[in-house]
Amino acid sequence: MTYSQKLRITEIFHSLQGESRTAGLPTVFIRLTGCPLRCQYCDTAYAFQGGKLISIAEIIASVKAYECLYVTVTGGEPLAQPLCIDLLKVLCDSNFIVSLETSGAFMVDEIDKRVSVVLDLKTPGSSECAKNKYENLSHLNKKDQVKFVICDRNDYEWSKAKIKQYDLGNKVGEVLLSPSYDQLKGSELANWVPEDGLSVRVQLQLHKLLWGLEPGR
Repeated sequence: MTYSQKLRITEIFHSLQGESRTAGLPTVFIRLTGCPLRCQYCDTAYAFQGGKLISIAEIIASVKAYECLYVTVTGGEPLAQPLCIDLLKVLCDSNFIVSLETSGAFMVDEIDKRVSVVLDLKTPGSSECAKNKYENLSHLNKKDQVKFVICDRNDYEWSKAKIKQYDLGNKVGEVLLSPSYDQLKGSELANWVPEDGLSVRVQLQLHKLLWGLEPGR
């Protein structure tokens, strides 16, 4: 790996983290271009193509300019670009607190152990449930998080079964359940979880509550 190697980048921006355990914290987002999945609720289709080839050195310089501790690498599906693995290592070596948002359709076993993996296990309602690589779950630990986007009651019941099957409550640091925007009311999910005594975190997408569907926030 050399710092001159390039990844295709849709955008690099500074905002508040809208999801996960660091929700609300100022974060620099690096959005990689491209994704082989087509989730029916996707809100970042603009990152499927286009973008600009930027060297790892230039990416690191852009991130450092924001003077922000937290960095999230996202997409698209960032792991669709193999050099994402190298970028994550360089970010960690640069003393950032790094998280990776991935669909779980690509293996995470080679990711730097300092990175917090936020793995979005695709529910039936996503239309991409068949892309889940469940063997990824064996590579996660307490620094990592598993997210389920819930479209309806069937997704919720499916997610409950997966949480139990893979003992996710004891394996990862956070299990996150998020209602699909405009498909399931947050209040419904917020009622189901305590009724069933689930030990999970219900999360709303803070960035959408603040800024709606505006991209790059």
